[in-house]
Amino acid sequence: MRKLKNVFKNSKVSSRGLPNTDPKAIEELLTRGVDEVIGSDDLRKRLLSGERLRVKLGIDPTSPNLHLGRSIPLLKLRDFQRLGHQVVFIIGDFTGTIGDTSDKDSERPMLSRDVVEANMKTYKEQAGKILDLSKCEVRYNSNWLSKPGYAEIGEQADQFSLNEFMSRELIKKRLDEGKRVSVRELLYPLMQGYDSVMVQADVELGGTDQRFNLLAGRTLQKHYGQKPQAIIMNPLVEGTDGRKMSSSWGNTVNLTDTAENIFGKIMSVPDELILKYFMFMTRVVAETIAAHTDALKAGANPRDVKLELAEEIVRMYHGEAEAKKAREGFISIFCKGEMPEEMPEFKLKSEMTIVDVLIDSKLCSSKNQARRDIDGGGVKLDGEVVTDYETTPASGSILQKGKRHFLHLV
Repeated sequence: MRKLKNVFKNSKVSSRGLPNTDPKAIEELLTRGVDEVIGSDDLRKRLLSGERLRVKLGIDPTSPNLHLGRSIPLLKLRDFQRLGHQVVFIIGDFTGTIGDTSDKDSERPMLSRDVVEANMKTYKEQAGKILDLSKCEVRYNSNWLSKPGYAEIGEQADQFSLNEFMSRELIKKRLDEGKRVSVRELLYPLMQGYDSVMVQADVELGGTDQRFNLLAGRTLQKHYGQKPQAIIMNPLVEGTDGRKMSSSWGNTVNLTDTAENIFGKIMSVPDELILKYFMFMTRVVAETIAAHTDALKAGANPRDVKLELAEEIVRMYHGEAEAKKAREGFISIFCKGEMPEEMPEFKLKSEMTIVDVLIDSKLCSSKNQARRDIDGGGVKLDGEVVTDYETTPASGSILQKGKRHFLHLV
């Protein structure tokens, strides 16, 4: 077993006063937006004792934007931070190139270093919309994962059996279906687990799909002579189309979206997600959520409760003024049927058809999509539904696609 006595010299350990030990706050910390806690009894005792814990969350930059699904563990990390614990946000610039397939039904391709670096350019700033970065350790796991050689990787791999890896639900399903499972995929949990060793994590946060990887941290910490971390897992939440929120499916509400887009996307999520979003993606007090629950049970219009949800989420990322403005704009356009006061302009070229405009303005990605939107009655010129692909828009017209997209044609 390799000694690690010097590997933590760059870790910043807080010297601030003792953490908050209020039992009610700790109970909410361990239950709100939580699916499972491993090591819960010991963790609760440590929290109540006033011990300052090191709490870790790692996110791989496999896409440029953090979304509301990622905000669930980030908000939990902030909860720990506000109670006075030391939080560690790991940007997985090394693991991001390797690829975690924990939640995938097929092998995730490796990403180039250039792609990962481009994706993570604003990750720290995006996380800063939730975390107080001045009190947060931000680490990049390439600093330690690029160094171990075969000898140490073999030592780490010896702590796990192939059967443990193969018994994971999605891996077993792929093997049963005859799909390829790469040896690289076997190594990913070791890397995430080693992150916990290198930052001396007392607690690690992650989604339920990360269970095996999170447990790998406990195994490797024991191997390196550390106390195994507690684990807090959050449930996975659906996106705007009712499927699990995922950048690869394009059903995300991104932290970088404009106030207007966040509001519109929240208003488009299925009604059954309203209370779940309130509980997991906001910190609205439990009494308010209970009141919304009672109102919906009593027959309130879900749209009215969703308006409250959308305003709250926009407020979190854009502030009070933008949230009110987004709400007023949504109501005027979609509830009162009014045109927005401001809209982007699009300069027409000669002999452009409506299909050309939809593609060139990027409202549609292809001719087929443009034609489908027209066939579905989702395209209007000056309030009139377009039915002919060859329609030639005139300068000064207002083009509307769907409920949220408007262009002033010039």
